[in-house]
Order: sequence, then structure tokens, then C-alpha cells
Amino acid sequence: MSLDVSPALLEQAERGEVDEREFVDCVRTSLPYAWDMISSLAAQLKVDGGEFADNQVPPPDEHARGQLLRALASDAIRGALQRHFGVRLAFQNCHRVAVFPLDPAVDGRYATFTSVRAQLLNQSPELRDC
Repeated sequence: MSLDVSPALLEQAERGEVDEREFVDCVRTSLPYAWDMISSLAAQLKVDGGEFADNQVPPPDEHARGQLLRALASDAIRGALQRHFGVRLAFQNCHRVAVFPLDPAVDGRYATFTSVRAQLLNQSPELRDC
């Protein structure tokens, strides 16, 4: 299970619409490593500006890696995080997360980062089993 869902949030989902703020809070508390990484990258992008901010440091352990993979592999979680932080997320390998501003001026850089070529160039033997 990837999220620690409270009974109240589960009841909300069973009744119909879910308050996205509550869902985002569930993600924050359930996947703290992923939350902290994305939050810090979004803050870095806001402070530094530029076309994107990214992480190139592998997670400290498999638990942290699993959190990152769960957050970015789920369309619902990823979409909620993008809306919450006001960014586009991109993901390579098992740890390289990037945040891009919601600005058409960086669409080309985003396309380059998420390209097949970039994925191939970001491979290394150390990451083979991640």
C-alpha cells in the first residue's frame, strides 16, 4: 500500500468527490521523502528561476526510493503534486526528479529532458537495479 489513508478520507472517497487538499496532505504524510524532495525542488525553482530544478542524488535507502517511485508512478499522486506546487514533474531513472515551471517558454527544455535520448544518456551501471 502506498498511502496511509485515514478512515475519514476513505469515507470521503466512498461517498464520491475527495477534497484534493486532504489527498495532498495524505501524500505528504505517507510519502515524506518524495514530498520533501519535490517540495525542495519547487522552492529551489522559485528562488533560483531558470528552466528547471532537478535532483541527481540517489535516495538514501530502498524505502525512500520506493516512496519516490510510488509518488511519480501514480497519475493521481503526480497530478495532485503538480497542481499543489504549480509545476510540471519529470522523472528519469530511479531518482532524478525535475520540476519545470508552468511556462510554455520552457516546453522545449521539458521535451528534451523527457526524451528517449535523455533517458538513454542518463543510464549508468550503478542505477541498473534501482
